[in-house]
Amino acid sequence: MQGGRMNSALKWLPLAAAVVLAGCARPDGYYHDRNVDYAEASTAPALTLPETRDPQRYRDAMPVPQAAGEFRPPDGRFSAPSPQALGAGRAVERDFVERRAIGSDAWLVVGADPGTVWPQLEDFARTRGLGIQASDSTRGVIETSQARLSVRQGLRAGDSEVRCDQGGAPVEACLDGLEAFFGAQSATASASSLAAQRLAGEAQLSLEQRGDEWVVEIPLETERTWAELDHQLSQDFTVEERRELLESDPGGREFLISYMTVTERNRNPLQIVFSPDVRQMHQQIRLVLESEGPQQTVLRAVNASDRDFSADDQRELLERVAGLLR
Repeated sequence: MQGGRMNSALKWLPLAAAVVLAGCARPDGYYHDRNVDYAEASTAPALTLPETRDPQRYRDAMPVPQAAGEFRPPDGRFSAPSPQALGAGRAVERDFVERRAIGSDAWLVVGADPGTVWPQLEDFARTRGLGIQASDSTRGVIETSQARLSVRQGLRAGDSEVRCDQGGAPVEACLDGLEAFFGAQSATASASSLAAQRLAGEAQLSLEQRGDEWVVEIPLETERTWAELDHQLSQDFTVEERRELLESDPGGREFLISYMTVTERNRNPLQIVFSPDVRQMHQQIRLVLESEGPQQTVLRAVNASDRDFSADDQRELLERVAGLLR
């Protein structure tokens, strides 16, 4: 009797499997290829808000980054770009306030936009009795009898740079006080009345192709860019034999890294067997920052080894590094 019940149950398994698999297949009998969805996708018209709206009350709550360049289909066929894994090519989780320095210059990076930071900076000046002489929210500058406090858009979206200077030189005691003050603040504090006090827009990084070379164009001065990239690389490029920061050169505005390229990571077993290298190998690459003007920096990836470094390798690496600065 027990065997009869078992046979009765098993006879339904083929039907159940067919029902499950039918949900994965297309009407023509083939499994659904999501690449087709990308290739056949159309652009929808942008949402238009009424002209009578208050523009200060509306901004991008969840901005969608612009695509950097065109998709480059391998072997002439379209290939859907893979989503970027969380934590890959993105800055690692960090403190709400952190110190940055290059040479004799120093400042703070606060994890909130300038509009949020500004009233907190005013509060700091008042509560510490610094003697406010002038305050300009449009420039983000507070002049006091002891130092000049300022806030501006940080290199990464959603960040602010806070400085405390006297005669053009940073005041370390003041920065220490600001670091402790902002460290005790909430990242979301004082956000309600700040729409009219936004001090700067988000800097847009872009990956561009110049001839046979890929570069990242950064609309900020080289010193700030180097300091932020140095911090982010030291946090993210820490995976042995995959990606490592080997050297930082503030004078030359460059970094030496060890990196396993996308070409090397994608070698199949057959390619490995018939190649001189029977295991995946990393190689050394220089990341070089070059100034192209007061507010324009270019990031390049230069091969520093004897191994091949293709344009696809260069682009993939620069996409990862640019992700650390967004």
